[in-house]
Amino acid sequence: MIDLRTLREDPDRLRASQRARGEDDSVVDALLALDERRRAALTGFESLRAEQKNIGKSVSRASGDERQALLDRAKDLAAQVKAAESEAETLGGELDELLMSVPNIVEEGAPAGGEDDYVVLEEVGEKPAFEFTPRDHVELGELLDAIDIERGAKVSGARFFFLKGVGARLQLGLLTMAMQQAVEAGFTPMITPVLVKPESMQGTGFHIAHDKEIYRLPEDDLYLVGTSEVPLAAYHADEILDVRSLPLRYAGWSSCFRREAGSYGKDTRGIIRVHQFDKVEMFSYCRPEDAHEEHLRLLAWEKEMLDKVELPYRIIDTAAGDLGTSAARKYDCEAWIPSQGRYRELTSTSNCTDFQARRLRVRTRDADGRPQHVATLNGTLATTRWIVAILENHQQADGSVVVPKALRPYVGLDVLEPVSR
Repeated sequence: MIDLRTLREDPDRLRASQRARGEDDSVVDALLALDERRRAALTGFESLRAEQKNIGKSVSRASGDERQALLDRAKDLAAQVKAAESEAETLGGELDELLMSVPNIVEEGAPAGGEDDYVVLEEVGEKPAFEFTPRDHVELGELLDAIDIERGAKVSGARFFFLKGVGARLQLGLLTMAMQQAVEAGFTPMITPVLVKPESMQGTGFHIAHDKEIYRLPEDDLYLVGTSEVPLAAYHADEILDVRSLPLRYAGWSSCFRREAGSYGKDTRGIIRVHQFDKVEMFSYCRPEDAHEEHLRLLAWEKEMLDKVELPYRIIDTAAGDLGTSAARKYDCEAWIPSQGRYRELTSTSNCTDFQARRLRVRTRDADGRPQHVATLNGTLATTRWIVAILENHQQADGSVVVPKALRPYVGLDVLEPVSR
């Protein structure tokens, strides 16, 4: 959630952020009004409590009519104190609820606008020029006996699939190479839970009551994660981290689950938009003043992975209206998909500043020993969707696929060959 002190001192900053996101900026006035009412209620409560304590001390020294008057006043004050405390708690709850609904303040320099208002920062690599009609990943997956969508649908329904044979080896090799790169860069490898409590999901920035993308197990009040960012963000909840240990960097490997509720009719062919996939996710806790540079480091590690698998890609600066609730800035790396003739997202990295840490109460201490919230950042290092780009960009006329050189030791093959049936 946003910092109340920042809101009081510079409300126009949040107003500008809301407008950049295409959100209603009147929420700023509502927050300020609620905050003022809550603080006034707290002041009133504290004043009444102080008077109540003073009268309590006076009663023991009084006698006769004076004592009775003091007792009557004490009784009246007790009721007023209880009412004032209740009002302050109610207003505090309303303020917290409204704060939880407000997205993070957009970082200065992020493009304003919606989904189509991104800015292309860089294009890397050359798009393949085939001397044959290229196949899409579904046809290649069938030729290689690597992807079985038909049986995935039979067993689990639409948007599920099996990776088999070289398809399974390709994913395991890709994610293992990503994890190895992360370890060499100083990340702690993590195999994370895929079921989390509601407070972990909400603390990361998801609106569990309204987000139709999230799978919920109502009987257990647990949620399936759509990214290991969620358990990694909640890993240090309610802790004070030693500033000397920062940045703390984790690389989480997990299966991820998304309902894709708003994607009816989109990417129905293949494994681009599915309900279950695997991913290696980078996650960093750092000092707020270091977050901008840490964000660029995460982006550089994503680029390193994309270069290893020899894919043509571009980097975009995502527009404010297309940012998630927690992100103040987000960069996407999009690979070229030959069968579609366009770029598709393979990775994203987000700077969430202290937004998630406030919700999850993750703090450190500044140079003067005062508690302060840390910043959190995340970034995808590899995921199942990469298989689409690898197969399509490295295909040959006979349906075989050349394995990128850096990936070969992890897959155990130089070329994926079609399977005779």
